[in-house]
Order: sequence, then C-alpha cells, then structure tokens
Amino acid sequence: MPRLTVGALVAVTLLLSGCQSYQSAPVEPYAIATLAQEKQFVAPDCPLDQCPQLRVSALEFPKSEMLSRELRRRLIALAPLEDESASTPNVQTTWAGYANAFFDQAERQGSTSESGASEALLEADEYGHHNDLLTLELNSYVYFSGQAHGLPATEFMVIDERSGNTVGLSDMLIEGREAAFERLVTEAHQRWLDENEQDATFAANWPLSQSRNVAPLEDRWVVKFNVYEIAPYAVGQPELEIPLEALRGIAKPRYLDQ
Repeated sequence: MPRLTVGALVAVTLLLSGCQSYQSAPVEPYAIATLAQEKQFVAPDCPLDQCPQLRVSALEFPKSEMLSRELRRRLIALAPLEDESASTPNVQTTWAGYANAFFDQAERQGSTSESGASEALLEADEYGHHNDLLTLELNSYVYFSGQAHGLPATEFMVIDERSGNTVGLSDMLIEGREAAFERLVTEAHQRWLDENEQDATFAANWPLSQSRNVAPLEDRWVVKFNVYEIAPYAVGQPELEIPLEALRGIAKPRYLDQ
C-alpha cells in the first residue's frame, strides 16, 4: 500500500458571533465560527506527471466537533471508493485515510500518460446564509486515469445556527405536506425543461427522480440533482427553483421568513 506525502496549508477565517454593531443598518451576525482548511495529498514514488493527488478545500467548526465530523463524513461519502474486492464501498473518516484509499484504488487501476494522473477534489463553500440558517454546498470530483471523464457530486448541508444542528428536508416541511412539495418540484422541473428547450423525448428518457438535496435560500428554495439523475452528463447538475410564496403552507415558517 503506498503511503502519502502531505502538503498542507491551513487558512483560518473565523466568523464570530456576538459582536455588537453600532451602524444604522443592522448587520446579521454569524452564530457559528468556521475555519477554512486547504490540504493537498500527493502519492509518493511515482513520475511527477502521473502522481495521483487529492485536494481538500473544506471547513471546520472550532466550537463544534460534531459539525466538523458531520461535514467531513458527508464530503467523503460524496466520493465513494471501492475496496479491493470491488464489492463494498471503502468508507473513510479522515482526509488522510481517504487519500490513502484513493491512492490504493488509483494504483490498482493503473495510469496512462495520455489520459493524465488520477485526481480527487473535496470542497465545501458557503451557499447561502440568512435567518440563522447557514447552507453549505459540498462538492466532490473524482477522476481515475483512463476514464472518459471525472464524476462530480454535490450535496447541501443546512445548519440551524439557533440549535447548532443540521436539518434535512423532512425537518423543513410541515408534517403531511410531502406530496404537495413533490408537486412543486414537478412544476419546477417542467419550467426547467421549458427554459432549456427540452422536448417530450428528453423528458421521457430522463424522467424526474426524487431529490432530498434542498437548499432553503432567502428568496427561493433550490433542489439540486447530480449528473445522470435527470439529465445526461453534458448538462451538468440541474438546479430547480421553487419560489417562497409557493411553499407557504407546505414548508415550516422557520425556513421561509426573511
């Protein structure tokens, strides 16, 4: 098993709460401190242009180890690897552990100078922040040498800063209103098809599937799909938008009020 070498640069950005503002217009405070983290892992003992690499551009929460673990777990889960028998996912819990597993799989699959080195990217960025709701967008990209293209994946992580916990779609919807929400998603999907000039043949070949990947933003909700879920790879990761007014009576006021 190859061992990794690590080049790590940690850039610290603390967003602190509790600061009193004396400006005429109130400034919304961050209730949860975040720490930006940049890491790079490079497989050793390989030609420079053929060394598999992992880059991490993520966040940690200095005051909440629980949230730090949850973000790391979700981000690593977005880029699953196979064990040596190729029958079960290789689950890791640390950046270094994932890097070693990625390098192992890259070595098993081999590489070619024509197709470039294997690479993986794990990143987390702020996607939205309002009403004490912090929404992060977690992104992964994994490419193994010789593949036609890499595979991206995205997941939203919504944090209620009032409780310090993550929330999911079921937490945001009024009980019993799940079917009504799915109807709104269907309507948003039809708008997306019309805006992108996609015909009935496209819709039949790429039908709408259920997604729990929802971001409650200040002016709308976004429902995001990964590649191949409702469209071919070339289309990317479609985003469906639902206006707040349509969600009243379906979503809890906590996740609608501005």
